[in-house]
Amino acid sequence: MERTAVLGGLPSNHLLPPSRTASSLLRFSSSSPHSSSSFAVDRSLGVFNPPSLSLKRLQKQLPSLTAVHSVSPFKRDAVASGTYSTGPADVASIDWDNLGFGYIATDYMYMMKCDQGGTFSNGELQRFANIELSPSAGVLNYGQGLFEGLKAYMKEDGNILLFRPEENATRMQTGAERMCMPAPTVEQFVEAVKATVLANKRWVPPPGKGSLYIRPLLMGSGAVLGLAPAPEYTFLIYVSPVGNYFKEGLAPINLIVEHELHRATPGGTGGVKTIGNYAAVLKAQSAAKAKGYSDVLYLDCVNKKYLEEVSSCNIFVVKGNTISTPAIKGTILPGITRKSIIDVARSQEFQVEERLVAVDELLDADEVFCTGTAVVVSPVGSITYKGETKKYGGGGVGAVSQKLYTVLTSLQMGLTEDKMNWTLELN
Repeated sequence: MERTAVLGGLPSNHLLPPSRTASSLLRFSSSSPHSSSSFAVDRSLGVFNPPSLSLKRLQKQLPSLTAVHSVSPFKRDAVASGTYSTGPADVASIDWDNLGFGYIATDYMYMMKCDQGGTFSNGELQRFANIELSPSAGVLNYGQGLFEGLKAYMKEDGNILLFRPEENATRMQTGAERMCMPAPTVEQFVEAVKATVLANKRWVPPPGKGSLYIRPLLMGSGAVLGLAPAPEYTFLIYVSPVGNYFKEGLAPINLIVEHELHRATPGGTGGVKTIGNYAAVLKAQSAAKAKGYSDVLYLDCVNKKYLEEVSSCNIFVVKGNTISTPAIKGTILPGITRKSIIDVARSQEFQVEERLVAVDELLDADEVFCTGTAVVVSPVGSITYKGETKKYGGGGVGAVSQKLYTVLTSLQMGLTEDKMNWTLELN
């Protein structure tokens, strides 16, 4: 039985992992029209060793991405040419039922470079491997780097759904401007994500078992000694299969409010997804976890009374039919899940307010929850502030948190109709 190939131009079998023993190498079909010219083939082993695959080549073999809805410039499905054989080799050998939320090496990564002041071009897929960097690289010496995070889900029909990748592309461009770096165009970013996911299709967990976590990176890879923008930049995407964050359904987390250490300052980089923002929270987060808390909720550094965000999540406070969340004002990351939850909540007839939210409002709240790519929605079971602990929902999951989580994840996984036009389908 044959199915549409994950990438036009690849041989008719699936992709080869970066390093495997000969006994685990995948077979290819000798009738493939690509086996004689596009790839170096070891016929004694029956395996292929493809060179880097340029995005330009992929674009020639994949249909162009054209608009189908005014909300997005990208086509919501993509069909690749060629075929590959279905069978055991089409799925990675993983215990999907016990898949955790951690890093697993996959087959391919994507890489594209450009010089300072230039534009990105000639992106290509490469075998997943370690990368070389000069000890004087801008990202290593001066933290000139950004990252993004998004997921791909497998549907029951075998198609794959991406969730709002153009939003990640736009956010990376905003961050790149702040960090004095060039950035891929939105189209380059989305097509690179698509190519990387399709190349690693066998690592996408089956429906309901998790997702393929996608990590785009943008870094100053060129060598620089004095404090200055790097002379060269690398855009890289790698992926890893991850299990569902909450294996047994939503589970409340317990937060502690940090009022001495701060995540971001006005005029700083708290509003962009730069790598240094995350190293800065490790000290407070580690101390909180040592005391038995799940994570830290940060306050603003000026008044020390307004909520900002959790270490890697946005925060929401529920009172009656009103859901409040701190306004985006330069110190808070504009989360894509945050943005989506706001729209979903309004579609469910909740009133949503983006404003200054005082820490004292936590004492009177009916529910509190966090949002982020990894957790989607994480209900908060308790918050401790200056020694006083406020509990929510009797230790269970609040009705609002559960509803919003169900609505959004059902859309992300293709279980309900996407009336928002947020998902991009690959088949």
